Amino acid sequence: MTTNGPVLDRFDADRPVIGMVHLPALPGAPGFDGDREAIRTHALEDARRLEAGGIDGIILENFGDVPFYPDTVPQHVVAELTAIATALTDAVDVPVGINVLRNDAAAAVSIAAAVDADFVRVNVHVGSAATDQGVLEGRAHETIRLRDRLETDVAIIADVHVKHATPIGEADIGRAALETVERGNADGVIVSGSGTGVETPVAAIERVTDALTEREDPGTPVFVGSGVTDETVADCLEAGADGVIVGTALKRGGVTTDPVSQERVAALVTAARTAGSSDGSE
Repeated sequence: MTTNGPVLDRFDADRPVIGMVHLPALPGAPGFDGDREAIRTHALEDARRLEAGGIDGIILENFGDVPFYPDTVPQHVVAELTAIATALTDAVDVPVGINVLRNDAAAAVSIAAAVDADFVRVNVHVGSAATDQGVLEGRAHETIRLRDRLETDVAIIADVHVKHATPIGEADIGRAALETVERGNADGVIVSGSGTGVETPVAAIERVTDALTEREDPGTPVFVGSGVTDETVADCLEAGADGVIVGTALKRGGVTTDPVSQERVAALVTAARTAGSSDGSE
């Protein structure tokens, strides 16, 4: 394992609810509308609504940059994300994470280190996956060493059998989670459904949490990364998840690309707190 402190210690809640700031298309992407200022305003407004609704953490993601670069994004994308991340971390008082789609972990770690963010999300950290960008290969060996070179304590939270992809190699999600932690040195793992907003199977959550609990050094947190709503969050936590990452369910009308709804955030956070209290975890 890494020498970083426990991931959950970065959050005020025992079982954190992490909200997504999905950015519109950035300059250089086909969908960019020519208004940089509007993108930054959108990001800050969503972040403030998330925080006001009681969210425990935020992930900033270049969601609108379709079609995604498979691994290394251009320098202008890194520059735009860094500028927005700087403004966002200054605007909120909750932990912030960075995810550079589709799988540029080096850019994510570099941005996070530069803006003093708390963690990054890596879609394919170990192994390989067949995706609409082609075959993505994990670069844990590079990502972990880069973090050491940058002398940053940014936590690395990695997807296991990431959504919008088919894993190549290890078919058992529990075994894949073990390899992500033990051989990839990830600080936390994420288990998701098949796509954005798709409910994560309870059986997958249980398999991953069971596999990591059986380790000699248990304690690696498991996050549920898709399909979480105020109606399903209790099931996710009861299945053993240590936290949830939510995007679509927090948007107006449940539409992924719409602005964040503070009321939806508050409802989901309340449901998560109630679930946590009912099983004695808070």
